[in-house]
Amino acid sequence: MTEWTLPTARSEYVVAETDAGLVLRHWGATGQRRELAPTARTPFEAPADKVPLEFAAAGTRHAQFAELLVQGPGGVDGALLRLVPGSAAVTDDGPDAALTALLRDADAGVEVEVHVSTSRTHDVVERWARVRSTRTTGDLHLTRAFGAAWNVPVGPGARVTQLVGTWSREFTPADVDLPAGQLSLGSRQGITSHLYSPVVALRARGSGDGGEAYGVALAWSGSWRMVVDAVPFRDVVRVSGGADDETTVVTLAPGEEFETPHLLGAWSSDGLDGLARVWHDYQRARLARSTGPEHRPIVYNSWYATGFDVRVAHQLALADVAAGLGVEVFVVDDGWFTGRTSDHAGLGDWYPDPAKFPDGLGPLAKGVLDRGMRFGLWVEPEAVNPDSDLFRAHPAWVYRAGDRPLTTMRNQYVLDLGRPEVEEWAATTLRRLLTEHPVSYLKWDMNRSVSDGGRPGDPRGREWSVQHTRAYHRLMTLLREEFPHVTVEACAGGGGRVDNAVLALSDVVWPSDETGPRDRLAVQHGFLSAYPPHVMSSWVTDEPDRLDTAPASLEFRFVVAMAGVLGIGADLGAWDEPTRARARELVALHRDIRPVVHTGSVTRHGRPSDPVHAVQYTAADTSRVVVLAWSRPGAGRGGAPVRVPLAGLDHDARYRVRAGGGAVECGVLAGHDLAGAGLPVPFALAPDCDVIVLTRPA
Repeated sequence: MTEWTLPTARSEYVVAETDAGLVLRHWGATGQRRELAPTARTPFEAPADKVPLEFAAAGTRHAQFAELLVQGPGGVDGALLRLVPGSAAVTDDGPDAALTALLRDADAGVEVEVHVSTSRTHDVVERWARVRSTRTTGDLHLTRAFGAAWNVPVGPGARVTQLVGTWSREFTPADVDLPAGQLSLGSRQGITSHLYSPVVALRARGSGDGGEAYGVALAWSGSWRMVVDAVPFRDVVRVSGGADDETTVVTLAPGEEFETPHLLGAWSSDGLDGLARVWHDYQRARLARSTGPEHRPIVYNSWYATGFDVRVAHQLALADVAAGLGVEVFVVDDGWFTGRTSDHAGLGDWYPDPAKFPDGLGPLAKGVLDRGMRFGLWVEPEAVNPDSDLFRAHPAWVYRAGDRPLTTMRNQYVLDLGRPEVEEWAATTLRRLLTEHPVSYLKWDMNRSVSDGGRPGDPRGREWSVQHTRAYHRLMTLLREEFPHVTVEACAGGGGRVDNAVLALSDVVWPSDETGPRDRLAVQHGFLSAYPPHVMSSWVTDEPDRLDTAPASLEFRFVVAMAGVLGIGADLGAWDEPTRARARELVALHRDIRPVVHTGSVTRHGRPSDPVHAVQYTAADTSRVVVLAWSRPGAGRGGAPVRVPLAGLDHDARYRVRAGGGAVECGVLAGHDLAGAGLPVPFALAPDCDVIVLTRPA
């Protein structure tokens, strides 16, 4: 039996060749291999059903879940995939390693090229497959084409953590005790959706918060499905995923191939917080083009101050205040383009409204630039209003189900990006906007899901979600390659399209339309379990909370937003001078701690519903630590000081501690005391929040 070992920073992924195919031998700590228990013999399962195959088709496995469902000509379904002798090979190039192998069923006319990629710079394993038709006549129909199977050694059964939600309540952690059976989650909406995030974490049942944890994430921005399959009495729990297999059918003509969405697997020895740090390390190292302020600026967005009533004089008055606060980018949101006086009209007509901008966007853009800020715009290139010149000219460009009446959501339809002419229109529109105007910040929104997706009469019409998603990715790549100076913020009515593929093509993402501070803090707590702070756009607004209505200070709102990429969305014209002065101080504080917040190791202490909740950011060399803390009303008053045990410090070092954002000296404390007895939180910035900065003398 031949084995291949692919190393990561702190683990290894070991695959072996067997008579049944490619199987997992080990995934976990380097040099600590544990053998998986053999599955009992039974006449009701074929050999391939009993082993942890890396990729399987129905027809290869018969009783258990399979990643590939093939419908061939003549009514013969399935495929008996076998490893092609000599096809498996590992390349090890410096920090990176990769395994490729070829599985084939010549009689079914299908082959699958399996890919596994690792790096010694992080602990994430990347996997995908290319499914190819080797037939000479007739089409192959793939009714399921997932990218990989992850055999997670936590069984029997698993404790599964997922991120669930709805609009304004995204990324809520939910634990499922899965002793046996299948857990399925996904989206049929053409976007990743607000309901489920395409990531799961698995631990052994009955385990605590520490110990080994595994994560699986799908890097895909369209309709999708993931399946967690806990076969009874098995050591491994199998996780698979890919493009949604309920609404998607991929058709392959002879010689054609389909590359599946990529799947990511992560391992940590330190529980869910350790798993979060593994994800963050990978997202910084592999997905981010940078982690500096050039693409993570302090933003002011004028939406809450203006709505659709966008006027040059009013925008410049807001820009005066924003510049005085230390804002770095001024973004004009919805309402700037032709006919856009409400959400009933104009979407699709991406030209400055002559009624609002008789001289075009030039005077406003120049005014913003003259005030020392960058200029940004909001766009929604995938949608169109029925009342728009674009729709009147091209009514066939929207998704429709034959003669069924078109469905409007938010008074708009969705453009079919799978049509080459629609993608070309979007590319031309984006190029024109970014060439004709000095825009260096673009907020790309998507405010409804796709209904009636498809293209009646098109034999590839059931690939609409795959086609739309890949066109979206190509357009985002166009922005990155042709306009590298433009910071791109990805948004979909809040957190409706957040995944690792989006993170690789944008600079920041908008996790939620909820900007009430305590509700937003809950959203961000879940977000940070799978996604990093350097992409987490967060605004200070005057909006109330919908769920957690406990009062919160202005400082509380700012400290919530400082946990990621700070933005301000309040009506600055309504702020009095003392409020503006305090905001100016808090913006300066964020600028000071931003490098550690965006690049440091993240540890979450408690939950937002606890009396005291904190997030710790530790610089890679542990020389600087930032702790953001929030309290419930009345917590920590009149008793012993609140203490937060810190993690990841140099225990032998001594740290200078300053609270209140650095204004209040708290003495010098040893690293082992800060980890043991904990960091005292005096709530010096405000009664309900604090920013504590620890520095280790050189």
